[in-house]
Amino acid sequence: MSAIVPPLKWSKETFDGLGQTAAQAPAGYITLFWDYFSEGNFRLPVTRFFLDILEYYKFHISQLHPIRMVWIQHFEFLCRSMHIEPTVNRFRVFYQLHCSQGFYYFAQHSSAKKILLPPPPPKSFHEWKPNFFFIKAG
Repeated sequence: MSAIVPPLKWSKETFDGLGQTAAQAPAGYITLFWDYFSEGNFRLPVTRFFLDILEYYKFHISQLHPIRMVWIQHFEFLCRSMHIEPTVNRFRVFYQLHCSQGFYYFAQHSSAKKILLPPPPPKSFHEWKPNFFFIKAG
């Protein structure tokens, strides 16, 4: 026997929310993409190193491409596993900042040694832009 599905009750607020984009965070809130957590191993509260990256490059977390979250986290994990303090200056030896379609990402310096070890990091995340939520800025 199938369950009875109640009818949807739509309100004006529901319709207004359908077109909301990640760039339209309400006042006092910030946007975070789901893939930061599910694919990029991002956790709250953030580390001092991660905040230093955002402050140095002067962009907001919501402007960071989720796939590059993996690179930042991996760099920090490698440093900490070798008992080396991760710093922006050390990070800059291996990576440089780029921007595409309004999102920032890091690419490896061509002259730097590769530090991402097998298995290789993911090449893309599909359908990540519509998967976001807002959290109260603090």
